[in-house]
Amino acid sequence: MKIAQEIRAGNVIMHSSAPWVVLKTEYARGGRNAATVRMKLKSLLSNQGTEVVFKADDKMDQIVLDKKDCTYSYFADPMYVWMDGEYNQYEVENENMGDALNYLEEGMPAEVVFYEGKAISVELPTSVEREITWTEPAVKGDTSGKVLKPAKIATGFEIGVPIFVAQGDKVEIDTRTGEYRRRV
Repeated sequence: MKIAQEIRAGNVIMHSSAPWVVLKTEYARGGRNAATVRMKLKSLLSNQGTEVVFKADDKMDQIVLDKKDCTYSYFADPMYVWMDGEYNQYEVENENMGDALNYLEEGMPAEVVFYEGKAISVELPTSVEREITWTEPAVKGDTSGKVLKPAKIATGFEIGVPIFVAQGDKVEIDTRTGEYRRRV
């Protein structure tokens, strides 16, 4: 059992006695009200989508699924094809990829998640190294506190990086939060 605020995109939960994959979560802390978690869900059985609001401390069953280590091969619209060590290919639908699309590159290792033999989502490593393809030059003298500037990686995903990071630098990014960790 997990509480609602611990559930992340890509997790599978039981809701209304059916398995649902979590596509997106938004945590909201109300002023006088209790904190809530808005989840965008997709049914594993019918591919039907819905949006549900839970209290942050609601308990729910998280389904344990089969996982296989795979590498990303190619995109075959609308499926992303992954291959395991035995050259078996698995297709994951575009909308089930979640935040993985922000970091995807050919040959990237990840875990493909299966429910009753069907590939349903992808779990990335906790951090990835990517090259900065665009960022603004540092502004001299702007060093008060933790100053971040926008930067883009090859997929077009934008992250905040410290002012000393330049275009062409490799950085480590936390895939759970999308935040800069360090320069590599």
